Amino acid sequence: MSTPMSILVLGLGNILLMDEGVGVRAMEAFDAAWSVPDHVSVVDGGTCGMDMLDLIASHRHLIAVDAVKTGAPPASLTVLRGDEVPAYFKGKLSPHQLGLSDLLASLRLQDEAPESVTVVGCVPMALGTGLMMSPEIEAVIPRMVTMIVEELARLGVTATPRN
Repeated sequence: MSTPMSILVLGLGNILLMDEGVGVRAMEAFDAAWSVPDHVSVVDGGTCGMDMLDLIASHRHLIAVDAVKTGAPPASLTVLRGDEVPAYFKGKLSPHQLGLSDLLASLRLQDEAPESVTVVGCVPMALGTGLMMSPEIEAVIPRMVTMIVEELARLGVTATPRN
């Protein structure tokens, strides 16, 4: 069972598809720069398979960090909460977003879904094969890290800068 304020920061994306890996890269940058209390888990979810069911179920709050298709220009950042989150799945960029949608649906059926789901997203520029992100997307990673810190604060968690 989850602890009263257990929070999962889940970086999503395929780092082999350029900007599609922005969620994983932002999560890595956050984890390198910030320390969080023990009840906050920071995880590289990669392409998020059904094996993540128990991990997500064990947390009351989920902050998913990912590339999103919102119709906004590339490198635009967004935060989706509550009822806005299902719209994120309608404009999916890759199969892993369907995977997360399936995971959350399965958890709801089992009455084990997180109380809140937030998506911190970035609209990608390039989705070709490659490990490098577009310079414009790489440039917004620090802002995405700040957005993660702000979402944690909204949930009552203080992240501490690492030395």
